[in-house]
Formats: sequence, structure tokens, C-alpha cells
Amino acid sequence: MNTEPTRPSNFIRDIIEADLAAGRHRTIRTRFPPEPNGYLHIGHAKSIWLNFGVAEDYRGACNLRFDDTNPHKENPEFVAAIQDDVRWLGYDWADRLYFASNYFEELYGFAVELIEKGLAFVCELDAEAMRAYRGTLTEPGRPSPYRERPVAENLDLFRRMRAGEFPDGSRVLRAKIDMAAPNMNMRDPVLYRIRHGVVHHQTGAEWCLYPMYDFTHPVSDALEGITHSLCTLEFEDHRPLYDWVVEHVSVPGRPRQIEFARLNLKYTVMSKRRLTELVEQGHVAGWDDPRMPTIAGLRRRGVPPAAIRDFCRRVGVTKADAMVEMGVLENCVREDLDATAPRAMAVLRPLKVVIDNYPADTTETLEAPRHPKDAAMGRRELTLAREIYIDREDFREEANKKFKRLVTGGEVRLRNAYVIRCEEAIKDPDSGEVVELRCSYDPATLGADPVGRKVRGVIHWVPAYQSLAAEVRLYDRLFTAPVPGAGRENKDFIADLNPESLVVLKGCRIEPSLATAAPGERFQFEREGYFCLDGDTGDAGIPVFNRTSTLRDSWSRTEAGG
Repeated sequence: MNTEPTRPSNFIRDIIEADLAAGRHRTIRTRFPPEPNGYLHIGHAKSIWLNFGVAEDYRGACNLRFDDTNPHKENPEFVAAIQDDVRWLGYDWADRLYFASNYFEELYGFAVELIEKGLAFVCELDAEAMRAYRGTLTEPGRPSPYRERPVAENLDLFRRMRAGEFPDGSRVLRAKIDMAAPNMNMRDPVLYRIRHGVVHHQTGAEWCLYPMYDFTHPVSDALEGITHSLCTLEFEDHRPLYDWVVEHVSVPGRPRQIEFARLNLKYTVMSKRRLTELVEQGHVAGWDDPRMPTIAGLRRRGVPPAAIRDFCRRVGVTKADAMVEMGVLENCVREDLDATAPRAMAVLRPLKVVIDNYPADTTETLEAPRHPKDAAMGRRELTLAREIYIDREDFREEANKKFKRLVTGGEVRLRNAYVIRCEEAIKDPDSGEVVELRCSYDPATLGADPVGRKVRGVIHWVPAYQSLAAEVRLYDRLFTAPVPGAGRENKDFIADLNPESLVVLKGCRIEPSLATAAPGERFQFEREGYFCLDGDTGDAGIPVFNRTSTLRDSWSRTEAGG
């Protein structure tokens, strides 16, 4: 259970407060109702945070209920992944795990009730004809030729639909509401359709007749005693049908649907269809690819759950759709990791340094804090030796004064160690590339500034032979456009994929203290960024670290046109 401050003010909480004050409810009950047809993404995280958070704040309960009425696209992998994601975000449904399929028998009974009341009928129009009869936004629809079937005939046909006598698409059950309604959702919507040839992950082959979401959801809410059914704005036009279903069947409760703006995040896509396309076409390495906006991908990338909850709080709950800057999420991640991630040193592009005046065959144990602002994290040991690695980008043969790292003839401090001076750069005779630096060190500079001279800056390092080999994966935003596909023909979002969204660095070296790191553990690699140990290993079983975030926002100038 999370411990962050709660009860942010928003219109949903105002409604709940008013309902409690008016005595409409004694206990608040919400639900999070995902469809198990893919992995959850950051947009779902907002709904999880809202539904579970509201219930928690008002000492109520939030149910986890799977909307499993479309078995052709659902499977147990998604069911398990969704439960893992909700738990990882810090929420618990206790014994309140439900499936819409738990209510298939009750739903069928309520459909029969509608038929008996003359409020539902079996329709034999095919999909194309049904669309034609439905009308347009400016023209009313026409009644189906099957709309006035006798109740007894509808009951018989519906029973035979359940028994499997008819093929897919040959018949549906429709509500009898108003074909001239301005709201298209009220023009005799479909309540049930036939689906043969699939084994449901919960009910097996028991059913070939499946209820539609707009019928299933209000009934499920009512059966579970949900008081406030919180959903995103695309369901606002469905609310009249939600209310119609609750009003016209004998369910035990009267839940209230309230809509809020969904989370739209720049530089990514939130559509499950598009996310599925990314996975199935191999543009990413699965649903948990660290570039994906899925909760599983964010977790593997090293994003802390507290940062996601903080992000949801900052975005807030409104009725107006808006695009949220990716930088807001990234800043939440940096702020959390700056406070919680222990420090370590890693050299991503190693350049060998030989300290000629350091004793050969000798090592020295130095100490450094695991976190500069949190002494409770303790200290770690560093091993200094005659041969070390520094990052290739921290050396230039010549540079102006703005370059605060190592140059030939210049001095820098090794982080948490001594000051060294570059005496000579050794080059490959064929390529001319610098392959080794010959340096000297000042033994009087451990924890002290050199006397009479100024050092350019501080660089990180690792011992050459005591350090560990590692693979580092530099992840970046998956797309180069704020709204992928916008302005392109056919909204081709694939064309906006960022070719630099993943750069794999092999031959990296990390400090020995990281040998005991556990998968999922997060670190700040000093001067490089925030990284997380991946659960998989690279070549020859070496550890793999995923970059969670850079130390600073590297996209702000791009977004500003700089």
C-alpha cells in the first residue's frame, strides 16, 4: 500500500463528498476493469491510481475486475501481467478479484428479462445492413424489420443462440430503445453476439454467446455494489446506455458513471491496437520492452512505482483532454531516483589509463558514500590500481577552457580518489586512435586539493582488472514526433520511430560493488544517468543495465526548436 499524501482536490472527489454528505452511500466502492487483451500502459496507471486511491482515501474498497467478454483477443498471459502491474504500482484488491465472465449466467438472465419486458429483440440484419439502418449523425435511423417480433419468438431464438444453433454474425440481441435518438449509442444497440470456435480462458467452451461491453459493464458494477464507476471521456456518450441498462433490469444497485480525461502523453502511443502492432511487427522486443509505455516496460526500464504515482498526481483529474509533456514523467522519475538510487561508477566507453608512478601490483581500498545526501545508505568500497579505465569522452588531446575534463598535460581529479595528470596519449599506429593514456598521480591529493594549481574537473573511473564487464542499453524516447503519425499520410506512426531509441554498448566496465546488485535494482551511474539491472543477461552471462533516465532533460532544446 502506498504512503504518499493523498486526497488531491478534483471534481470526482467533489461528487463523492456530496454523495456522502447527502447520505446516498455509506461506503464508497470503485473498480478497475481492464480488458485482458494486452498489457497495461501508463494511461491505465492513471485509472488504477484514481480508482484505488479514491477507495483507499474514503476507507472503501476497489475491485479488480477483468472485462473478459471478447475471448478472441484475450489470454491468461495478459490476466497475470495485469495483476502483476497493479500490485507493483502499490495497490491490492484483497479478495475482490472478479471476471465479467463470473456473471455470464446472471447477464443472460437479465437479457431474458429485457426480452420479456419487450425491451430487447433478436435481429437478423448483417453488420452492413445494420449500419445502413442505423442512420447518421444528421439523419435518424430506421427500425429493424425484426424489431416487432413477438416476445415468445425472441425468447426462443435467444435460447437457440445460446445453444449454438446459429453461425457467427447471423443473429444478435439488440435493445429496443430509440432509433431516432441523437445519441447513436441509443439506437437499438447490440447486447449479445455469437462467437463460435474459441475457448474462453475462464469459462472454456461453455458459451458461444457473449455479451457486449455496454451491457456487461453496468450490470457487473451493480452486482458488485459499485457506487462510482470512473471511466475515461470516450465513454461519456455511452453513459445514457449505462443508465438505461441499470434502470431496466432488476439489478440490486444503482452505480453512477463519471468520466474523466484520459492520459495523453507526447512522444508515445497509448492505443492498444498500435502497441500490439509495435510488438507483433517486431519494432520492439515485446510488451515489456523498456521503450514501451507499458507498465511492464517502465518497470523493466527502472522507473519506480512511486514516480508513476507522483506523475498521476501532478497530471491531475480533469474533464478536458490535453497532451502531457513527456518531460513531466521524466522529471518525476529523476526526482525519485535522485533521492533513492545509490551511486556507483560505470565507464561506458572505456579508455585505458596507466598511472606510471603508482606502485605496480598494488591496490588501494578507498571509500565513498552510497548516496551523498543519505548517510543511512552506508558506504561502498572502491579499488584503485595502477591501471584504470576512464570514459573515452572524458579525454581530448587538446581543448579550450570550457572542457572541464582531461587533456594532454592537464589535471583532473578521479572521483573519490586522487588528482592525475595526463603525460602522454598512446595511439594506434594504423588508425591514429588514442588507445591508452600514460598518467601520473599526486599522492597528496586524496581528499585534499593540490597546492598552488587548479584542477580542471572531476571524472569517474573504475579499476581495469578488478572492475566487472557489463552491457549497457541506452534507452531513449521511442518516437521522434510529439504526436506520432500526426500530419503523415494514413497517420503512419511507424515512420516516426526513433532510430536512436536503443543504443547497445558492449565492453562497458562497472565498479566491483555492483557484483551483488539484484535484478530490478536501480543506481545512479555518476555523471552518466540512472540505470537498472535487467533480469536478463547479455553475452557470456554478463550483467545488463538499462538506462532509466539521463541526469538532465536532453530533449528540452529539441522540443523548443533549439
